[in-house]
Formats: sequence, structure tokens, C-alpha cells
Amino acid sequence: MLSYIMYLIFLIPLCFMNSSWWLIQNLLFFSCLLYMINIVFFCWGGLSYTFGYDFLSYGLVMLSFWICILMILASYSVVQHKFYNNLFLFMILLLLLMLYCTFCSLNIISFYFFFESSLIPTLFLIFGWGYQPERLQAGIYLLFYTLFASLPLLLGTMYMYNFMGFLTFSLVYKMNFMNFFLYLSMVLAFLVKMPMYMFHLWLPKAHVEAPISGSMILAGVLLKLGGYGLLRVFEYLMEIGMVFNIIWLSISLVGGFLVSILCLRQVDMKALVAYSSVAHMGLVIGGLMTLNTWGFYMTFVLMIAHGLCSSGLFCLTNISYERLSSRSLLINKGLLNLMPSMALWWFLLSSCNMAAPPSLNLLGEIGLINSMMGWMWMVMLFLMLISFFGASYSLYLFSYSQHGIYYSGIFSSVSGFCREYLLLFLHWLPLNLLILKGEFILIWF
Repeated sequence: MLSYIMYLIFLIPLCFMNSSWWLIQNLLFFSCLLYMINIVFFCWGGLSYTFGYDFLSYGLVMLSFWICILMILASYSVVQHKFYNNLFLFMILLLLLMLYCTFCSLNIISFYFFFESSLIPTLFLIFGWGYQPERLQAGIYLLFYTLFASLPLLLGTMYMYNFMGFLTFSLVYKMNFMNFFLYLSMVLAFLVKMPMYMFHLWLPKAHVEAPISGSMILAGVLLKLGGYGLLRVFEYLMEIGMVFNIIWLSISLVGGFLVSILCLRQVDMKALVAYSSVAHMGLVIGGLMTLNTWGFYMTFVLMIAHGLCSSGLFCLTNISYERLSSRSLLINKGLLNLMPSMALWWFLLSSCNMAAPPSLNLLGEIGLINSMMGWMWMVMLFLMLISFFGASYSLYLFSYSQHGIYYSGIFSSVSGFCREYLLLFLHWLPLNLLILKGEFILIWF
């Protein structure tokens, strides 16, 4: 465990060397490969100094590594225009370090500390490399939503330590608290991070103002922190969860349906993909709140799948934005004429977004629908609506951007670069290959 942390810390001085951009990216690829080889299947492995990982942590750390490497690959315009590229790399490495420590913490209080710390590099990415002046407001939104919900989590953790005398994740399964205030304080912070409908207002704002790297890490990994936290805290909140979880489940399903309709009214491509994240996370919260094994397994699957798929769609949006300097669907029309080969990637990632086979999203969504149907058959109505509208807005995004009468200004643009095709391929390949190893997800619980 500590070896990877030291590896990341010693990469930081390299950021400030001249022309170290590709070097750091390739070294991160190398560390990702090393981490992949060291997989631990049963219980907690790689234990050292209150850090270790089980299969749930392992999957999310792999996702963090992968998305951070692809962030560097996607943000070539930063190094091209010499836009504080050394500090940019430093922020990405710092963020990766925080995420790595969050997912590998064995202790609830150290998990809380790193969970909050990951907010700071994200804020700097939005403030420093965002596009519009409104990024300051978006950053403040993100900061205050998260901090407001996180203070009760700290107090709840302190209360638990006072009560139990230990805060180790692998021991808390012995406890079963029947305390409403503890339940609320533990769950609320993660629901805001997910984000659940009604607490989601910071998300579209932050996405629209963030640079491509900020959007990728927000959609790819930071939303998953909420799901990871909930999977961990429900170990000792099972009984009270059975009483109150129906509230969150109902809000998430109704919210997922409403947000799906909202997606059909978006003209900003980035906002559309951001709102679709809220709809997908609504399904994840719904499945998780049933507290059955299907829900727990498939939450993990859909979190990994959504991280890759959503991040890929943000990359596509950014590729169009770099050509046309606009994210509006009114201008991004007829892209099939400009970049015919890019239209294939639009199609592949849009179809993954609507959970078409053979993507990992399909496995996750079928499992979550199974989990909620087993819990109560009446939720079928909302599940049908969410699935239908999910397909609708994915088709809407694809057909509006690729077809139609193109704007004459696009003739001055260039087609896709090899770097961009590689970037999209590296999003799409794991998303469609991982479904072949579906049995791996059944061993983390």
C-alpha cells in the first residue's frame, strides 16, 4: 500500500521538470499496471499503516488511476498553450493521491479526512482551469454543499468512537446502531456527494464550468466516493436502514425520472451529460437502499461503468468544444460531415450510456432493477420510465449532434487526432470488456 503512496509522492517533483507531461502519464500507466497485477481477492490485502484494500476499494482505485491518466491525455491544450501545465499535473497527482488514500483507508476517521481533502484539488482545477467567470460561483456551490453535509458525518464518527472505542472498517460489522441522528449524519454527506435528487444542484453547475479534466474526475470518481461511503456505513446501519431507506429510494426514483425528462430539454451538451449522471446515480442509490445482495453488488458495477461511460462522453463533448468553441447543440450539428470517424465513438458511448449490450452498464442496470423489483414490484413504473427516457436522451444527444444542417463555420475545423481516438478507445474498451468477467464482482461483499 505505502509503496504506491510513495510512488505518487515521488512523482510530484517530476511535475516541475520541463517537458515532463508524457513522462508522468507513462509512469502512471506503469503504476496502474503494477497495481492491477497485485489484485487481492479475499478479505483485506496489502495492509500497511492503516491502509489496505479489499475488492471494492481495488476496483475504485483502478478507476481513479485510469481516469487520472486519461485526464492528462485529454488535457493536451493545457500543455500546448503553456497554461501552468506544471501546476496542472501537480493538482492531478495530488487529487489521485487523495483518492487513493480515501479508498484504501481502513479507519473511518482517516477515510473522512481524505474524503474531504479530495475536494481541494478539484476546486483548484475548476478555479484555475475552468472556462467561464461563473466558475467561482460553481466552485463555491460545490464547496458549501459538500461541507454543509460533511460536518454531521464528522460528529457521527466521533460519537461512534466514543461508543465503540474503535473505528476500523473490518470490525464495525459487529455493531448495529438504532439511532436516527447517527443514521442521518452518516448517510447525508454521501447522498450529497452522489448526488441524490434535490441535493444535486451543485453538480451541473460544477460540470459546466469545470475544464475537461475537472468534469472527467467529477463524473468518473468523485461521485463514486458517495456510493463507496454508503456501502461501507450500511454495514452497521442495517436495522435502522430497513426503516428509513424507503424515503431515499422514493426520492431517487422520482428524481431520476424527472432529471431524465430534464435532459431532453438541454441545449448544452455538457449539461446534458451532467444531468444524465444524476439519473444514473438515482438508480444506484435506489438499488443500494434495498440493502439486498443484488443491490450491493450491482451498485459497485454501475459505479465503475458510469465512471468510464460518463467520462468518455465528456471527452467527446470537449473534442467538439475545442473545434467549434461552443457546447450548444444548436451549433454542434451535422458533426457527421466534419468528423465521420468520431461519429462512431459518439454512437458507441451514447449506446453505452443507454445500457445497450455488451456494455457494463447493462449488467449494472439489470441487477439494480432486479434488486428493486425484488424489494417492491410497484417501483417497476419508475424503472420503466427511467430506462425509456435514458434511451431517449442518449439518442437525442447523438442524433442532434451528428445529423442536421451543419453550421458553415465548422469548415475551418480539423478532424480528430490520434490522441483523441486513443483516449476514447481507452474509455470504451474496459467498459465493454469487463462484462466478460462479471463473476469478479460477486466476491467483494
